[in-house]
Amino acid sequence: MLRITDARTGELVAAAPARRGLTRVEAHPPGLDPTGLRVLLAADLLVRALELGGTPVWALLSAERQYEELRAAAAALGVRPFEDGEGAAGLGEAQVLHVVDENGAEPDGVRVAVAPVTWAAPVPPGEADQAALRLALLAHPRSTPARIDADALTEAGDTLGRWRGAVADWARRPSRPVPDEVRADLRGAWEGDLDTAGVLGVLRALETDPGPADGARFETYAYADRLLGLDLARDLGTPA
Repeated sequence: MLRITDARTGELVAAAPARRGLTRVEAHPPGLDPTGLRVLLAADLLVRALELGGTPVWALLSAERQYEELRAAAAALGVRPFEDGEGAAGLGEAQVLHVVDENGAEPDGVRVAVAPVTWAAPVPPGEADQAALRLALLAHPRSTPARIDADALTEAGDTLGRWRGAVADWARRPSRPVPDEVRADLRGAWEGDLDTAGVLGVLRALETDPGPADGARFETYAYADRLLGLDLARDLGTPA
């Protein structure tokens, strides 16, 4: 079961308290800036994690200004589309999760707070490689401030290139199931307060572990990417 920290109380709560009940995830970005992008990304991850657990989700974007610009920036970052949250009537949700920046909106209900992002890269966020930016943000726990500079983007881009190449290579081997202990580690990370840094740590360990078959590595990375949204299978079918 996915559990998430409620910023109002500092305690972990069930993200979907009613089995199969509808959960509403509402993003409240403070603006079209790096912290706003992190809010949108955190909401996207919540939706993905809930859906992986079999929970129906209604995803909304609440923004008083720059709504279309925020939608475009979210799409570029790999965030799946949100509906317009302004004035949206309830649908009898079993749970409502509001994703906010830590000093921003304070709506009623569970508040999932996102720490600020300091931007120190030589290009604006919109001109950076968006997949590399997504990975660079995922590498930081959601509740801690993140600093994104040229080195962080370069490292993330290098990791993406290496992983996509490896996934394409592993896909040429016979498929094998995700090892039980690895699946448990992945689920334990993302169901424990949406710890994407922990998920990435599992993938890094598996990358160099000599034990699992390549087919199992492929299935593991593909499985984790359903949460991470990094398009790790992008290079399948390309020449070796």
